[in-house]
Amino acid sequence: MYLGLLQLFIAMQGEGTTVPDSVEVDYTIIASLYSEQGVDFSLLPPHIRRLFELSVNAFSVIVHAWMSELPLEAQAIRLGQKILAAGGRHEAERIATDRGDLELLALQNAAYKTRHEIHRLMGLLRFSPDEDGVYIARCEPDHYLLPALGPHFQARFGNTAWAIIDEKRRLCMYCELEKPPALFAMDESLAGEAAQGGGDMWENMWRCYHTSINIESRNNPGLQRQFMPKRYWKYLPEK
Repeated sequence: MYLGLLQLFIAMQGEGTTVPDSVEVDYTIIASLYSEQGVDFSLLPPHIRRLFELSVNAFSVIVHAWMSELPLEAQAIRLGQKILAAGGRHEAERIATDRGDLELLALQNAAYKTRHEIHRLMGLLRFSPDEDGVYIARCEPDHYLLPALGPHFQARFGNTAWAIIDEKRRLCMYCELEKPPALFAMDESLAGEAAQGGGDMWENMWRCYHTSINIESRNNPGLQRQFMPKRYWKYLPEK
């Protein structure tokens, strides 16, 4: 998709209204969807609160389909407009779950791929401390996932500083102390930290643990690739 998430929502009004692309607002919308506090509607136009109230399912599909970065802008806008035109929640949910609608099906498939990779990376990311004690993980996800990972790892690490670097998009999500995770474009200093992250001692400990629990007679490479596709192996120290 080429429109920002906020731009996509604005386009659902069908009035030709445009707003500047806002990476920060898009990031906050997605992160709030995964936070305990819920979606922050103060950043969104009023009609999007109505869309959410009519169908949480449709709202989630639109956001996750946008995160897939697939060219489904027009389909997402049309779905939003259909939901907003619905007479009530019952009709809205019928529209949002109509699997005979090929446009909706394409959005649902894209959203499923995004959600699936989010949950996969929650288990596959490997963090190692750099010389400053910041725990760093690197990845190259198929989709735009960093905002969705933030709340999960913020709860996991507590007051420990951490960062997740998306090498594919040259983005870094950094979190320290009790501040919320923040997203930055990669610069040379962050690239240096990425290269240095992954202390040998910690990686060797993880490899030792992985080797000790491995049962050679039960190795199943096909099943392993199903749960841990080969494209993720680059950042797994045990591989």
